[in-house]
Amino acid sequence: EMASVQSLTGVVTRFWDEYSVKTPQRLQLIDCYLAYIVLTGVIQFLYCCLVGTFPFNSFLSGFISCIGSFVLAVCLRVQSNPANKDQFKGITSQRAFGDFIFAHCVLHLVAMNFLG
Repeated sequence: EMASVQSLTGVVTRFWDEYSVKTPQRLQLIDCYLAYIVLTGVIQFLYCCLVGTFPFNSFLSGFISCIGSFVLAVCLRVQSNPANKDQFKGITSQRAFGDFIFAHCVLHLVAMNFLG
């Protein structure tokens, strides 16, 4: 049991070391944003389970907004990753960010409209 804990610790440490050295800072920032979105969605879901869903449209709007934001951020990460330059030849990272911002505005306009 102790050996499995040590091997797991070794794997996590090696993953973190390689991630922090090999992953560009821009992608690390997007990953932090993704973690924030997941945390926000989990908090909303726990709140819904503990307190209730009285304004159900509000819960759905917030939760769907989290899911949509996560999907858009993953798309931004994939398009901004230098390893994927061959797949997105005509899309610069600035264009990908512009598309991300535009899609976010549309997503949040729809979410605000859904609040009722």
